Amino acid sequence: FLDTSKQAIGMLFIHFANVYLSGLTEEDPCSLYLINFLLDATLGMLLIYIGIRAVSSIVEWQQWESLRFGEYG
Repeated sequence: FLDTSKQAIGMLFIHFANVYLSGLTEEDPCSLYLINFLLDATLGMLLIYIGIRAVSSIVEWQQWESLRFGEYG
């Protein structure tokens, strides 16, 4: 449920952002959706990857065993 709700909230945000931006730019909402989706699928994933690597490095540096990714006891 948590993963599905996160996806739904993200898609609602993109939808309303596209509706708002299409009114400001006189662009086709479908083309804006494609641009937002491509940015999310590329830059968004890159930012998530960098964030996970940074947090993993901090966890290793501080030796916080309970916060290691993939370690569930």
